[in-house]
Amino acid sequence: MDYFPAALENLVEQFARLPGVGRKSAQRLAFFILDQSEQEAKAFADAILDAKASIGCCPVCQNLTEGEGECPICASSRRDHSVICVVTDPKDVVAMERSREYQGVYHVLHGVISPMNHVGPDDLRIRQLIERVAAGGVEEVVMATNPDTEGETTALYLSRLLKPLGVKTTRLAYGIPVGGQLEYADDATLMRAMEGRREI
Repeated sequence: MDYFPAALENLVEQFARLPGVGRKSAQRLAFFILDQSEQEAKAFADAILDAKASIGCCPVCQNLTEGEGECPICASSRRDHSVICVVTDPKDVVAMERSREYQGVYHVLHGVISPMNHVGPDDLRIRQLIERVAAGGVEEVVMATNPDTEGETTALYLSRLLKPLGVKTTRLAYGIPVGGQLEYADDATLMRAMEGRREI
């Protein structure tokens, strides 16, 4: 746009590339940065560069970690290393940890099988999972991919790969959300809720 300096327009375009950030939000963020002192803006830029330079993947679970060593979860002796929860993204680890119920370890796939998006099994961290399980000591693998077509496809594919290794493979239960009402639940959710029912 002619009424924005080129540097400001470039900043807006970079913010607009962020997920969930539209053009107007990108403009607000750009103007916010311009209103900051030079020291504050530099600290923001340095934080981005530092994160890119220092954060990598855990060699065991593929979750994000600082440096090249194991992440804190894999390194913890208090976690149950015989149970692996397979998730799609590192942010899913955060969601699972919020519940404070799960005490096992994780494996992050960094995506799901999605032919429409040209993502196949070789594009994911599947080989590392199979190697972990094949090394022994794992009793159960919990599939915690999303309950959509790609998540279900990925879970099914992984369960077939894991079956010859003799490990128990389970899937997260689905059902009616806490505080939800039956009349608003879709057919697939109701079906899953019935399949996953348990004695009380």
